[in-house]
Amino acid sequence: MYLCFNYPSVALFFGDCRRHRERRKRHVDPALRTLLAVRDHGSFSAAGDAVLITHAAVSQQMKALELNWNITLFDRRPRSPQLTPLGHAFAAKAEAVVRAYDHMLADIIDGADFDSDIGLGAVPTTLTGLVPLAVSHLKQNYSQLHVVIQPGLSTALLQQIERRQIDAAIITRPAILPRGFEFRDIATEPLEILAPPQTTSDDPIFLLTHYPFIRFDRNAIVGQMVEAWLQQHNIAVQDNMELEDLEAISSMVMANLGVSIVPQRCVRNMNPLPIRHISLGDQSPTRKLGLAYRGDSAKRHVIDAVYETLLGAVANGRFSGAAS
Repeated sequence: MYLCFNYPSVALFFGDCRRHRERRKRHVDPALRTLLAVRDHGSFSAAGDAVLITHAAVSQQMKALELNWNITLFDRRPRSPQLTPLGHAFAAKAEAVVRAYDHMLADIIDGADFDSDIGLGAVPTTLTGLVPLAVSHLKQNYSQLHVVIQPGLSTALLQQIERRQIDAAIITRPAILPRGFEFRDIATEPLEILAPPQTTSDDPIFLLTHYPFIRFDRNAIVGQMVEAWLQQHNIAVQDNMELEDLEAISSMVMANLGVSIVPQRCVRNMNPLPIRHISLGDQSPTRKLGLAYRGDSAKRHVIDAVYETLLGAVANGRFSGAAS
């Protein structure tokens, strides 16, 4: 079914809507946008540069927000004011309000974008749990959306986004994002030891020094995190092999070929192998898994839908087949 409009007034209406998308941003309380800039850029001065107002104007807007809502958004004891826990929560709500307002007409006018396709990159550790569960739910809500999955390591996927070869990617957060990119957290995954079922020790140091070590690919951010942790704790391992695929690593561990350090997956896959998962303790490094994309992406509202679906998959926590 489709609709064809031949009336000039209808065409004029939609043309006007498109021309005024940017203009409508003025109508949201500018202090909310400034608050988000402070959160994202870390200081009043940097936020002022981002939204093109002075440091003093930023300070005035933040004080007005606190007065209007009768809350304390910032701890002003440090040299640079820091968001309080309440301030972070308020900023998260403000972001949702601003995004909803900015995309209100776009969601109506450009809903046809859900009938097209989206290129989604994904690091290998997400391909047997998080990604299939999220895509299953996404297809239930947007049956005409064609999702093209591109596996790869985080750095390579960021380059593909930059070249517009894909639209977004599920990656490990790098130390520095390319200019103009946005990154939205999906989950925090602590690293853990995988050990064969035959082992009995729960001591990470013992396992790492008495069994061959199966490395996570050091070209991957996770592999670099593992190497940094080993060096920090002066642990000399007996390298056996190096792989980038978590399923392959798990299979090697199951075959009693060694132990490994990998991320604890936020979404467990279907029928996991009966290998042992052992914590690295309170000082365990963690990887931040998130969705990266260009801030100027023309498919922003589709990316928003992907992000919300990913959060829902993490909340579910387990992939057990078709989504219900």
